[in-house]
Amino acid sequence: MTRTSADPSHDHVGRVRASAKRFHPLAAFVLLALAVRLPLVFWPNVIHPDEIFQHLEPAWRMLGHDSIVTWEWRYGIRGWFLPTLLAGPVLLGDWVAPEGTGILVVPRLVAALASLTIVISAWFLGERVSRIHAIVAAFVAAIWFEFVFFAPHTLSEPLATALIVPAALLLTDGPSQRRLVIGGALLALAFVCRFQYAPAIAVLAIGACWRHWKNAIPLVAGGLVVLLIAAMVDVAHGVTPFSWLITNIEQNLMRDRAALFGVTPAMAYLYDLWTIWSVAIVLMLGALWRGWRHAPLLMAAAVANIAFHSSIGHKEYRFIFLSIVLLVILAALGSADWVQSLRAKRTWRPWALPVIAGGWALASMALAGATEVMRDNWMSGTGAARLAAELRGDPELCGLALYNFPFHLVPGRERLAGQAPLYMLYPLDPVAKGRLAALVQKTEPAFNRILSRPSSAGDLPADFSRRSCATVANAEACIFARGGGCDAGAATPFDINDVLVRLDY
Repeated sequence: MTRTSADPSHDHVGRVRASAKRFHPLAAFVLLALAVRLPLVFWPNVIHPDEIFQHLEPAWRMLGHDSIVTWEWRYGIRGWFLPTLLAGPVLLGDWVAPEGTGILVVPRLVAALASLTIVISAWFLGERVSRIHAIVAAFVAAIWFEFVFFAPHTLSEPLATALIVPAALLLTDGPSQRRLVIGGALLALAFVCRFQYAPAIAVLAIGACWRHWKNAIPLVAGGLVVLLIAAMVDVAHGVTPFSWLITNIEQNLMRDRAALFGVTPAMAYLYDLWTIWSVAIVLMLGALWRGWRHAPLLMAAAVANIAFHSSIGHKEYRFIFLSIVLLVILAALGSADWVQSLRAKRTWRPWALPVIAGGWALASMALAGATEVMRDNWMSGTGAARLAAELRGDPELCGLALYNFPFHLVPGRERLAGQAPLYMLYPLDPVAKGRLAALVQKTEPAFNRILSRPSSAGDLPADFSRRSCATVANAEACIFARGGGCDAGAATPFDINDVLVRLDY
């Protein structure tokens, strides 16, 4: 008599095998990328004031709240598209975690999730060559320190890069009409977020149409849809569509306003790469030499982006983030060639992939904190965030003054002072020039908290005592407090936005 019932252990093994088949290896790399990015969503470092004052502050203002308005918004050189996209996460963050925390964390979470498109795109770019290339490229994109570092920041460069890399994937290797439409839309969206990436975007667009000019029709069609939506957003905010683009070029390129923030030589970005990558740049160049042939259009876009930004006097490392991402992915593809070469040797066959992947992981961990630049970047803004959290949670705060303290070092109006009035007493203010110490004595009834450097303590009224201090921009900053309430009328001319207008900041 034969048994008809199945062996339970055999069924269990079968289910496990079926489950393993359904679990795509790419999912593991996405989860890895998410695991290393999520903690940074809650780490309150700030790479550059732009992520606060050009994106989160305008988004907060859209929701009907007071915010700090910088010269860029007064002159109209910024578009409303990106702040409009971030307004939803800001609103959700304020609902989930009020008191100023959520309006930073939720947008950072959205930015970190958006960065996962780079990991996914790296996998499929590599899979065009082999499964080994897909594994190495996705692994590197998941753990490389610069990718992880920039991921949660609400800056136009990483957000635009998260759009351009998948667009590059769609527009290469014989794209279909559907891919061309989506790719064109992604490139246009990236342009609206970061128009300075236009040369790299143009390289990708031309590359997709170089041999088949009919590809331009769906590509342009997809782009025009996004540009039309962006124009409608401008109109909704009461401005002429894309007038911000013209004004930006006029102010920063023709009037050279950006030069006020510093000018460096054309070779500055190469120096930056050497400073941050150190001797690892030698291996990187070797891998890049092997890898660029797998995706030459990506190499062309990376070079075009660096060349364009090198021609502009004011330079910041974040400006070439797109190029960094493309070059690292290409280097990862080149290192996958090394894996294949090593696997051809019997003794290296089981070790080739672990050695190359381990090398990338060790280099990433070492370079993440090896240089003073990166150590400063990880800590930038954390001291100001700590002081802001104390001020924002202070139930007795009824007015706050920044005394001889740069406004761009604070993490936004809501996170700093909430509903309390925010004043600014600054030595370059024409109204305060030459009599700053006398003015703080005169206007003190308007505020009961002051944020300033310890070196300014002698200027402050005697009834203000020093409380908490933290390192802000490589120098100590402290909260000074007095008891009692506030009379807002005593410092009306020194509302922070009025002062910024006079300073043209």
